[in-house]
Parts: sequence; structure tokens; C-alpha cells
Amino acid sequence: MNDLQVGRYTISAAELVETFETSGGPGGQHANRSSTAVRLRFEIADSSLPDDVRAKLVERIGPTAEVNATESRSQFRNRALARRRLTEKLEQALVDPPKRKKTRPTRASKKRRLEQKRTRGRIKRLRQPPDLDT
Repeated sequence: MNDLQVGRYTISAAELVETFETSGGPGGQHANRSSTAVRLRFEIADSSLPDDVRAKLVERIGPTAEVNATESRSQFRNRALARRRLTEKLEQALVDPPKRKKTRPTRASKKRRLEQKRTRGRIKRLRQPPDLDT
């Protein structure tokens, strides 16, 4: 098993735990007897990644990242698929969301909002029974 390249960081193959299981589902005896399903686990909290990167991943994913691959009847292809999924999951967690730019409502949108409020108030007033005090 090779090292995993996540962005500019390299995760040693020794830090990845691969387990193999029967995939189940259709496929008859092959699916029932062959351990082709792959579960790939990476202990983020105990990894050799830099502290800031590890903290970000633990905050966004948790202490352990785990992916499964059962699509193929081939263990080799499922291993590659699981590694690709883990890489994508870690890379997505490392991307910072864009900062929100503060905006102010335009004069026209304020005017429209107030006009809608006035219209709604008129409709509600018209629903009320007439005032019979006189």
C-alpha cells in the first residue's frame, strides 16, 4: 500500500488501516466467499499531520475518518476507490468556506419591503369587523 497524498500533505501508509469483508448483495458464491469490500480508516487525532491541520480535520470530520468501497467485485479496484474517497473527504475538510461579505439592502428594496408591509396591514384591517361605537 502506498502513501496517500492529500493536498500538499503526505499520509504514511502505516497510518491507514485497511480491512476487508465480504461485500454481500448480488453475486452469488463470489460475493459470499470473497473479501472484496474495503473499509479504510485513518485516525486523524493520532496522525503525523501538522498540529493546525490535524485540529482542523478533527473539528470538521472527527477523530477518525472512515470510508467504504463495495461497488466492484475486485478487491484491487475497491482499494483504489476507498483511497480516492478518503483523499476527497480529507481535501474537502481542509478547504475553508469563503468569508461572507456584509451587504446593505438597497434603497429600492427597503421601499418595496415597507410597501408590502403597508399593503399587508391594510388587508388585515379590512378583515376586522366594523367599529360600532356610535
